[in-house]
Amino acid sequence: MKAFFRNNGLSITFLLLFLASIIGQVAFGLQEHNKEQVEDGGAAVSLTDYLTTGHFIQATFENWESEFFQMALFVWFTIFLMQKGSSESKRFDGTDESDREPDPTVEDAPWPVKKGGWLLAVYKHSLTLSLLLLFIVSFIIHFYGSLADENEQNALKGKPLETAGEYIADSRFWFESFQNWQSEFLSVFAIITLSIYLRQQGSPQSKPVDAPHDETGE
Repeated sequence: MKAFFRNNGLSITFLLLFLASIIGQVAFGLQEHNKEQVEDGGAAVSLTDYLTTGHFIQATFENWESEFFQMALFVWFTIFLMQKGSSESKRFDGTDESDREPDPTVEDAPWPVKKGGWLLAVYKHSLTLSLLLLFIVSFIIHFYGSLADENEQNALKGKPLETAGEYIADSRFWFESFQNWQSEFLSVFAIITLSIYLRQQGSPQSKPVDAPHDETGE
């Protein structure tokens, strides 16, 4: 067990933080949703019913959408954009291991590398493609949940329901998206620029403490 946690400690810790956070979101989201329902003349819902409401789906997937969007763009932009002095940038001298062509003779190389052909061509871009796919899926589910929540509120207020075609141009949906996107882009900008001048000993996301400010890469 000690060896398992040592080998997977970072992912396990963030998975546990995610689970604790989503439990908190569900608990307080249920209270908030039911408060709004009662105030608008509706009925409170159970925990299991809440998990299928637009309120929960919209709130969850608008956040996932922005996370996957910024990660996909960050991975992609770092292929060809650089920032002098940042630990998050490739080096200017072209010595980054990430630019090295895959070698199928390397021991324990991933099987697509050994297979070659179209499998290798896809695998070489699999991280960006996966993040983009997760973004697209989250975006669609966010849209579905936001529309469902909007129509639930419209029904309680006696207003006509909106179609998907009408709602795609609704300011509420795009406000939900952009308010999350801007925070994600700001956080990436912060780590890129702060890592030029600031250090964290022991973290692979930081340059060595004694590294010059203009040294680029981890």
